[in-house]
Amino acid sequence: MQEIRHTPVAPTRTQRLASGGEIDAHRHDDHQIVYAGRGTIAVTTGAGSWVAPATRAIWIPAGTVHRHTAHGELDLHLVGLPAAVNPLGLDEPAVLAVSPLLRELIVAYTRSPEGDGPARLRLRAVLLDQLKASPEQPLHLPAPTSPVLRDLYDVLRADPADNRSLEELGREIGASARTLSRRLRDDLGLTYPQWRTQIRLHHALVLLADGVSVTAVAHRCGWSSASTFIDVFRRTFGHTPGSTLPRGDLGA
Repeated sequence: MQEIRHTPVAPTRTQRLASGGEIDAHRHDDHQIVYAGRGTIAVTTGAGSWVAPATRAIWIPAGTVHRHTAHGELDLHLVGLPAAVNPLGLDEPAVLAVSPLLRELIVAYTRSPEGDGPARLRLRAVLLDQLKASPEQPLHLPAPTSPVLRDLYDVLRADPADNRSLEELGREIGASARTLSRRLRDDLGLTYPQWRTQIRLHHALVLLADGVSVTAVAHRCGWSSASTFIDVFRRTFGHTPGSTLPRGDLGA
């Protein structure tokens, strides 16, 4: 069994991780804000995974066992907050929208993490004010607990472009479409199309962070065209997938 590292105080710092780099499972007694100024960060807990590009941050409540994975070259900004400071009142991980102002506040606050002088305290106060105004984003990919859903999850993660019907997939894993639909509704609160779209979007963020073109990502994640993918991505994240690419390259 992997040992879970316990660091009582969540660090406030900047850190660089190469693509594919990880920070092993650990927990803090403090809350933590995790923000990738470059690249895409994935945070995984026993309840699932959260993926955030540079327009999003991830809130990790105190005591949550979690690990980080870098997709693309990552500039990671970590903000630790005492357990008594919870501006959003969240007791589960969440993805939050990051405005341009909040981004600059996080970067400035983590650039010089030492000291508690008046200027730094004022900076933190403004950061917390902006955090209170950050809407939560529906970007959680829940981890299924049902054995048949885990089997289905493995199939879809291995090939997000798999467009077989739930009935066809059910025959492969030995479960009826009705059983799978009921499990998805009862365990995850999602329909099959909703869950499959979330899996595809999470995979798309990873591919984009690695510099794969928008057209190729659309194809590899199962969308019928790049324009369809761009529309779904924009409605979910509020910006086009091309802005997530390291070079902003929209080509094939």
